[in-house]
Amino acid sequence: MLLAHQLTSEGLEVIDDPAAIEHALWVDVVDPSPEERQWVSSVIRRPFDDAPDADEIESSARSYVDEAGAHVSTLFLHHVEGRPENTNVAVVVRPDRLVTVHDRDVPALRLLRMTVRRDPRMLADPIALLIQLFETAVDDLGDTLQELYFGLEATGRRVFEETDADMEAAVDALAQHEDLNGKVRLCLMDARRDLTYLLRNAIDEDSRMSATHSRRMRNLIGDIDALLPHNNFLFEKVNFLMQAAQSFINIEQNQIIKIFSVAAVALMPPTLIASIYGMNFHVMPELTWTFGYPIAIGVMIASAMLPYLYFKRRGWL
Repeated sequence: MLLAHQLTSEGLEVIDDPAAIEHALWVDVVDPSPEERQWVSSVIRRPFDDAPDADEIESSARSYVDEAGAHVSTLFLHHVEGRPENTNVAVVVRPDRLVTVHDRDVPALRLLRMTVRRDPRMLADPIALLIQLFETAVDDLGDTLQELYFGLEATGRRVFEETDADMEAAVDALAQHEDLNGKVRLCLMDARRDLTYLLRNAIDEDSRMSATHSRRMRNLIGDIDALLPHNNFLFEKVNFLMQAAQSFINIEQNQIIKIFSVAAVALMPPTLIASIYGMNFHVMPELTWTFGYPIAIGVMIASAMLPYLYFKRRGWL
């Protein structure tokens, strides 16, 4: 799907005709077909390659500037079928045009399209439009961290306060929290790296606007730097709760093993007595006793009770 946004005398015009995107100020392409990639290449006047590998760490491998503009590739967090996913968005930005290409439609770009519809004048400054996209993404990541904190608080209360809590379910929830927190961190680090690159390498022909862009980018980098320690704190909280839940599971398992151990020790003397009187010898004087059977039963019960009372007195039960 290809959406081209341009300003006309009547205001905003959104077109999906590739032949009419030559003068578009923002071209947003979702899950592009080979034909749409070719149209994007005609707009930026160079072959549009596939987005760089999102796993690359070096900025030089993911961001560069050429005659078409500044190229960056960044990750955006969104949910697919209830699961958090990071989607890579390839961006080409220059003072007169913004091009975004992505395989999935992410909420930050949908929100940016809604913002542009409310205020079409934003299209006049594509670099500011890109900064607005990053601001939207960072705000959403901050809200996600806050929701994650509340989720960890609820899981912590379940682990420490509920006597009959399902610890396996708590461990599953913590694993999901850790996965979400890791994806948030990856997006924050990716956004910070790309903003730093744009701040150092992107060229704006209007020096006054360049100062405005620089200030907004630096403020945005500061916001990311403020979120990263909170992200680290949540990692530590997840690890603490994970260790606590696993400790409670181990304690519960130890209690079960203790019961079996005490039962085994308590039943050893009765088993010994029963084994003795189960021997098939002809000469066993006790076999002729009138009260031999109840005496043997009583001895077995007493031999089982004595270890139990001893363990109880020692506080092992």
